[in-house]
Amino acid sequence: MTVDMELVKKLREQTGISILECKKAIEEAKGDLTQAAEILRKKGFEKAKAKSSRATNQGAVGAYIHMKGKIGVLVELGCETDFVAKNEDFQELIKDIAMQIAAMNPRYVSEKDIPEAVLEKEKEIYREQLAKSGKPAAIVDKIVEGKLGKFYAEVCLLHQSFFKDEKITIEKLIAEKIHKTGENIVVKRFTRYQMGEEF
Repeated sequence: MTVDMELVKKLREQTGISILECKKAIEEAKGDLTQAAEILRKKGFEKAKAKSSRATNQGAVGAYIHMKGKIGVLVELGCETDFVAKNEDFQELIKDIAMQIAAMNPRYVSEKDIPEAVLEKEKEIYREQLAKSGKPAAIVDKIVEGKLGKFYAEVCLLHQSFFKDEKITIEKLIAEKIHKTGENIVVKRFTRYQMGEEF
């Protein structure tokens, strides 16, 4: 199949991913631009997983102030090199994540950060809700797991849908940037302040 280089250029502009990768994706998608973008997105997520163990000793702290000073966010984003920390994509990612935190108010970076006591309390509430359902224990456990998944999507930054594109999570957004930059990128921590909130 002869690949239309105009399509390749368009995909490159959309994704920022190398011409070679874009060409392969267009070939695989048989010229379908939308499908090619999806192929790149999936590949990016797999490559990002492979890079997840690499050290992130560089990075930057980003800030976002919302509603004329009513909400403020600080977020620390780690990467592998100072070069990537200073590039436009990385800076845009910090801003997007800070805005996400301001808008969606997550409590944790990921499910690994949820204290055991909080998790147990959630499970207990779900089991109590299902106690009178008459369902077998194995089914109840599956329902509890499903409810926990929804809980993670609500309180964990990485599991939340990205406010600019609800088809992807923050975890997938970061994976796309990892694919683009070729470096591991990690949300180290964040703090969200809201006027009038008690600490």
